[in-house]
Amino acid sequence: MSALAAVHTPYTVPVAMMEALQVTLLVLVAAGATAVVLIQDRVRQVLALSVYGMLLAILFFVFQAPDVTLSELTVGAIALPIILLLAIAKVRKPER
Repeated sequence: MSALAAVHTPYTVPVAMMEALQVTLLVLVAAGATAVVLIQDRVRQVLALSVYGMLLAILFFVFQAPDVTLSELTVGAIALPIILLLAIAKVRKPER
C-alpha cells in the first residue's frame, strides 16, 4: 500500500462534496464581506460583521483548522462586535 494513499473511514466525506462545501462557504464569506462594507447603518453593520465572523469560523473549521476556528469565534464573532456596539452606544449617548 502506498504511503500517499488516503485513509478511508466510514466518516470520510467524498472529495467532491467537500470541495462543493468549501466553494459554497467561500462564496458566502465573499458575500458577507461585501454586505459588511455596503451596509450604512452602524448597528446593522456590526451585526453583519458578527455573522461574517461566524462564516469565517465555519470556513476555517471546514478547512480543518480548529485552533483558528476557536480564535475567530472568540474574537471575530463575539468580542469585536460587543466592543463595537458598546462604542456606538457610548458615542450616541447625549451629553448631559
